[in-house]
Amino acid sequence: MREEFTAQMSMREGQGRLYVVLLNTAALWPEYCFGSTVPTLTERTEALSVLGFEAVPGAVWEWTEDSETYDDPASPVVLIAAIRLHAVRERVGR
Repeated sequence: MREEFTAQMSMREGQGRLYVVLLNTAALWPEYCFGSTVPTLTERTEALSVLGFEAVPGAVWEWTEDSETYDDPASPVVLIAAIRLHAVRERVGR
């Protein structure tokens, strides 16, 4: 069975950032930055490919929202998404 990872993407302060969570390692987490609009599914898939990952078959993006300032309902919204992945090429710095 192939090792699984989680990619997370956040939209915050007008900037999209996608990163792959690498637990139990000192390696830097691979990341990809987008512009000011929420990237399409195709754009997210291409970004994951650039980083050397692909979604696990059947996995879907799961979206949630948080607030920029804790316990402030007037605070700007922070969108957060996650999807399960596996590597399509060997990771450097394992």
